[in-house]
Amino acid sequence: MNLGIAGRSALVCASSNGLGLACATALAAEGAAIVINGRSAESLDRAAASLRRRVPDAQVTSVQGDVTTAGGREAVLAACPAPDILVTNAGGPPVGDWRSFTEADWRRAVDGNMLSAILLIQSVMGAMMQKGFGRIVNITSAVVKMPHELLSLSTASRLGLTGFARSIAPGAIKHGITINNLLPEQFETDRLRSNLGALAKRNQTSLEEEVAKQIAANPAGRFGKPEEFGATCAFLCSAQAGYMTGQNILLDGGRFPGLF
Repeated sequence: MNLGIAGRSALVCASSNGLGLACATALAAEGAAIVINGRSAESLDRAAASLRRRVPDAQVTSVQGDVTTAGGREAVLAACPAPDILVTNAGGPPVGDWRSFTEADWRRAVDGNMLSAILLIQSVMGAMMQKGFGRIVNITSAVVKMPHELLSLSTASRLGLTGFARSIAPGAIKHGITINNLLPEQFETDRLRSNLGALAKRNQTSLEEEVAKQIAANPAGRFGKPEEFGATCAFLCSAQAGYMTGQNILLDGGRFPGLF
């Protein structure tokens, strides 16, 4: 399928590895000009090299910075002030017992996983409205539908972003702009390994045991592949997805037991 986004500009936040890089790669494969972002120059160089290996003719610009800070957001917007496509993303907050988190922990979680995305959307919405086209995809988490006690910081902050996105989506689509959220659960990333390590510590088991246990509990019998996630993101950014907005797309291999 030709997704109709060749020549479009895309700003993909926190895309030096993991799911962010998978989204950037999928969009580049469709002909979009990509701005990737990360905190480490070394990881950004690796990401750009990986992306160009997979998509030899990719147009890639790298911007070092932390988008959860004002300076980081200014840097990515200076490189791509009026993107056609915005993919918001940021590393998840720490896992642990919610009773141990400080006020500063909660504020960092809200800044990183809610406010940073809202402020970026606020910055690019005007230009998207003028062009009559925009695709905004927020990478949130399956905890929005399946909260977990160890992930309370993530759950609380990402639910805030989810509510915001849904509240503005009806007004935005009148201008050709869609806003959707991608909710990953267990994908083969460093973040998953870290979370399962924390779970193993809590359960006094090994990481290998927790990995085996989680895979056995998934109807798919495996973890998700980042490229599967990236392909879903690319579709949400496509011309064909212009009537789809305000949605929470769960990618979990069938683990969620509910209907909605």
